[in-house]
Amino acid sequence: MTASARIANQGGPISDLRVNDQIRTKEVRLVGPQGEQVGIVSIDKALQLAADVDLDLVEVAPTARPPVCKLMDYGKYKYESAQKARASRRNQQQTVIKEMKLRPKIDKHDYETKKGHIVRFLTAGDKVKITIMFRGREQSRPELGRRLLDKLAEELADLAVIESAAKQDGRNMIMVVAPIRPKSEIKGGGRKSGRERGESDQAADEAEAPVAAAEDAPAEKPES
Repeated sequence: MTASARIANQGGPISDLRVNDQIRTKEVRLVGPQGEQVGIVSIDKALQLAADVDLDLVEVAPTARPPVCKLMDYGKYKYESAQKARASRRNQQQTVIKEMKLRPKIDKHDYETKKGHIVRFLTAGDKVKITIMFRGREQSRPELGRRLLDKLAEELADLAVIESAAKQDGRNMIMVVAPIRPKSEIKGGGRKSGRERGESDQAADEAEAPVAAAEDAPAEKPES
């Protein structure tokens, strides 16, 4: 690890950094604007060197002995750090896990209804925790729950991947599925699955193909 990297790791939040005359220690370990080591110098000399190159003296590692200070454009540093923090917050997606509970002997109508809810959650970009609830004697038939989860996983294969495989948890059996398309890619409008988009594109290609073939075909010679 470079000296500048070690210093960056020791530094605190931007608002906690002391700058120029705020630094009260008698001497500092000075780092140049390009990360080069200047060495231990008095605070007066460090402030003078900062003034000579029109930069700020910033205390980046106050707990070091002596504290580490760096020559930099502090205003530019604050601006760039704020921009990076803002971009990082924008890129962070809040992970939402929905839950859908089923019984191992669920009837076909309820199954289709609950599967529809799971599909809706997935197309919105959310993960889904699918819980099979066993009661009474059903607890001795865990294969019923596993069979149901396997069926769901197969039918949802175009939309989801299994993030956590089916496993027994007390009286329940749980599986977690995650959408194939991350939430950051889902921005309103159509939410077609990969298969639907592929079929749509294929249909468009097939519709255009006869036209292209007609244009490329040689003209027929008139019969004599």
